[in-house]
Amino acid sequence: MDFYYTVEQKATAEFKDRGSRFIACLIPLASVGDFKKALEAVKKEYPKATHYCFAYRVGLDGNNFRSSDDGEPSGTAGKPVLGLLESRQLTNVLIVVVRYFGGTLLGVPGLINAYRSAAALALQTVPVVQKAIERICKLQFDYTIINSVMTVIKQYNCNIAEQQLQLFCSMTIGIPKNRLEEVLFKLKEIRGLELTAED
Repeated sequence: MDFYYTVEQKATAEFKDRGSRFIACLIPLASVGDFKKALEAVKKEYPKATHYCFAYRVGLDGNNFRSSDDGEPSGTAGKPVLGLLESRQLTNVLIVVVRYFGGTLLGVPGLINAYRSAAALALQTVPVVQKAIERICKLQFDYTIINSVMTVIKQYNCNIAEQQLQLFCSMTIGIPKNRLEEVLFKLKEIRGLELTAED
């Protein structure tokens, strides 16, 4: 696997059924650590909602996911939303579906449909992005060779995660996994460049 699919933009969409409003908030999630902050932000934005059901998937192994029905009947809210993320092979994504109760019970099939529909509508509003799986490397070098370093980075679509450019430069880059050997070979050819690859 050299690629994964995710979204890079936030989005909201609303689904209504018999007076109840279901508002799906789609949020890109870099790590599990960001999840609580994202959920709190949604709760702040919709403080009077009855339920805050969610599902997320993070990471590339498919084992890092969580869903919650937040008081709805078991399996009617978080699971259908998680199922949607899985079927579309999306990761690093959180969907929180906020419900305002409209007074009419929807029953189990009605709830499953409403939560899934709201999440699907939110997913339709943003493009799905294919991203290369990357290996992180740290580079240290003298400013005089920056052009050689940048040429390799641009040529192979490496990602610059962070950089400090002074007389002596340091850079953290993400190298697409499918081009790793070529990039490392090219970088090692540059005289005066120190390179450490992280696992």
